[in-house]
Amino acid sequence: MLTRLQVRNVVLINRLDLDFRKGLTVLTGETGAGKSILLDSLGLALGSRANFDLIGIHGDRAEVTACFDLPDPHPARDVLDDAGIEPGDELILRRQLRDGKSPALINDRPVSATLLRQVGDSLIEIQGQFEGRGLLDVTTHRALLDRFASTTDEAETLRSAWQDWQDACQRHASARAELEEARAEEDWLRDAVSQLDELSPEDGEEDSLAEERTMLANVTKIAEALHYVESAISTEDGAAGMIGAAAKNVDRMADTGGSLLEPVINALARVDAELEETASCIQAARDRLEGDPNRLSFIEDRLHALRSQARKHRVTTDELPELHRGLAERLSGLDDQSGGLAALQAAEDAAAETYRNLASTLSQKRKDAAADLDRGVMQELPDLKLDQARFTTVLEELPEERWGPNGIDQVRFEANTNPGMKTGPIDRIASGGELARFLLALKVVLADTSAPMTLIFDEVDSGVGGAVAAAVGNRLSRLGETMQCLVITHSPQVASRGRFHFRISKSATDEGMISTAEPLTSDDRLEEISRMLSGSTITPEARAAALRLLQKD
Repeated sequence: MLTRLQVRNVVLINRLDLDFRKGLTVLTGETGAGKSILLDSLGLALGSRANFDLIGIHGDRAEVTACFDLPDPHPARDVLDDAGIEPGDELILRRQLRDGKSPALINDRPVSATLLRQVGDSLIEIQGQFEGRGLLDVTTHRALLDRFASTTDEAETLRSAWQDWQDACQRHASARAELEEARAEEDWLRDAVSQLDELSPEDGEEDSLAEERTMLANVTKIAEALHYVESAISTEDGAAGMIGAAAKNVDRMADTGGSLLEPVINALARVDAELEETASCIQAARDRLEGDPNRLSFIEDRLHALRSQARKHRVTTDELPELHRGLAERLSGLDDQSGGLAALQAAEDAAAETYRNLASTLSQKRKDAAADLDRGVMQELPDLKLDQARFTTVLEELPEERWGPNGIDQVRFEANTNPGMKTGPIDRIASGGELARFLLALKVVLADTSAPMTLIFDEVDSGVGGAVAAAVGNRLSRLGETMQCLVITHSPQVASRGRFHFRISKSATDEGMISTAEPLTSDDRLEEISRMLSGSTITPEARAAALRLLQKD
């Protein structure tokens, strides 16, 4: 709800502070007094295009501040949350015009004019101004119909189903692309796996073979070393013979030495056993050296094959076993992927079917609600001097390639003002006061399901008077019971229905003409409506008629 509007140096307005409350507020005044300046000022704070001609004569800058009280939840809170702005207890929109720039602020935080406009669009709807916004913005009609139909929950479920469908399509497409890529390299993959199967690389094989190759390349030196060790151990005067003689000598003294010699005897036995094991190891090493005379050649060929495959696949030889396993898994997975594609296709089809069913159900509910909406609006039109007009909600089923998160329907409000004419967009068929009254009728029918916004009507009483103007006033009053409404009016019948009343006036000063606005008391309202009825000279008859209008409720 708009709670305060502060205007500084905008055209004829030097300084203006207006406080607003819930209900219907009317703004009256003579033509040229500055009522349109108020709308221009408010539009500036709501993010409309900067017009530097609005800067007045009282300085080199203009500034407009609009303050709002936001219920929770409110569409504006979603816009602010997305922008990372905390609305706080009071939401303050501010716009300045200075030095060829038009800085915008929300709660004293600099923002873009685009964000200011997005927030403004969720706060205030001005009928009769700003073409292409509010009810004249066809992109809003589907959401308005969903709220009227009480299908916002179904619409949200449909959006989730759409996302599920798109996710399933993406998973299927990605898997299919991967399979096609794998199929494209299948021949290469089979050849690579075949070669690696034949090679059968093992973990750590290169190091093991290199070590063995080094050994075989030095076989003569190793044999000589083994012969030397064997001679040192096994000859008659070698280590084994000397240890054996020592052991026999100690054994003869075992009976007399007792426990004193036991550790010595045991130690000599262990040394003898170690020497025997050493001899066995020497024999095993000699057997290995004398084993395969072609072993060295085999190792050279094997190392060459391993390194050749590693270069081919741009990996190290140590990475060949893992590469082998990975390529083999990819090859065996081709058939598995084909089966997986079938499952993904089934999931995609199921998600699509869910979406279609939900969209079809929602579409039918929209059609039913559209008929109710059309009847409701048509019932309002005769009293608003639109008895020859026709209103219709058009639902067109979109081709499948244009389906989306909001369903399969395109929704737009259309009208005609003369029998026999084709219906078309409201703003192209009706103009001026007709358009404003069309929008008023639509707002009255949508009031109970509309988002909490402030409505502002301009020219809604243009070209009508008497009973029609009274009907306009009654409908504005009804709207004011559920939301905040502001109306700029020249009609005494409309003005009399206001809960709050401001008079806009223009006066001459030393600096030039200025516009001011003042709230009216009950007596002031009687005088203002009397003036609206009779002109500058108020007659007793005009005052009596004004009193009758004010007493109607």
